[in-house]
Amino acid sequence: MDRYRIKPGERVDLGKHDPEDASGFSGDKKKGLKKALELQKELEELQELLFAESRRKVLIVLQGMDTSGKDGVIRHVFEGVNPQGVKVASFKGPTPAELSHDYLWRVHPHVPGKGEIVIFNRSHYEDVLIVRVHELVPKETWSRRYDQIKDFERLLSEEGTLVLKFFLHIDRDEQKRRLEERLANTDKLWKFNPDDLGERKLWDQYEKAYEDAISKTSTKYAPWYVVPSNRKWYRNLVIGSIIVDRLKEMKMSYPKATFDPAAITIDG
Repeated sequence: MDRYRIKPGERVDLGKHDPEDASGFSGDKKKGLKKALELQKELEELQELLFAESRRKVLIVLQGMDTSGKDGVIRHVFEGVNPQGVKVASFKGPTPAELSHDYLWRVHPHVPGKGEIVIFNRSHYEDVLIVRVHELVPKETWSRRYDQIKDFERLLSEEGTLVLKFFLHIDRDEQKRRLEERLANTDKLWKFNPDDLGERKLWDQYEKAYEDAISKTSTKYAPWYVVPSNRKWYRNLVIGSIIVDRLKEMKMSYPKATFDPAAITIDG
């Protein structure tokens, strides 16, 4: 799955990344779903180990166009994982208090503590995406944020946080299909926001903003992965595989007991 990782300094052209790609897995959808279940079990065990060891931290950033599947990744990839050690932070429009501070002020309190996995459903990258596309601040302001974001993520990495960033890549036709599916299903109408249609008209501008953000901020310590996401099962398989592999690389271990278990007698 490393084929989807963006190397530091690599220039991203999303038009050259096929959102239908499923070449990282040799099986079909049925086999892919079975493999995803195996990954869920592995992730559950690794998350327990991370929590027990309580030394390191994991931050997962999910970004993508509307309907790209951020909620679906959280629901399916992390199904069965102990919620005691996993948190989700979603970033909406900033409040007046947040606007009175620097743009990272509202983000830092949500980064993971020792033993935790935190998932950002949207993130600090909104300040070089929607802020740029809608011209909420001058170019000279948002353009210097790339370096600030890299410094922020380097700080997290140096303090023991594994940072993984996923761009869920879909095309316009797939977004149209998913929006129409929501409109046709009364159980999914709550997920439909008419404002999304206005954002859809800005597709090209958002794509350019994403290309620049990913190109300028994919680093060795906080890499971006451009994940083909037209096929939901494959999207989940890719992300689950990458997270499991990177957690295994941490070579975690359970803490040693501070007492002699053989010396313990339990009455009754």
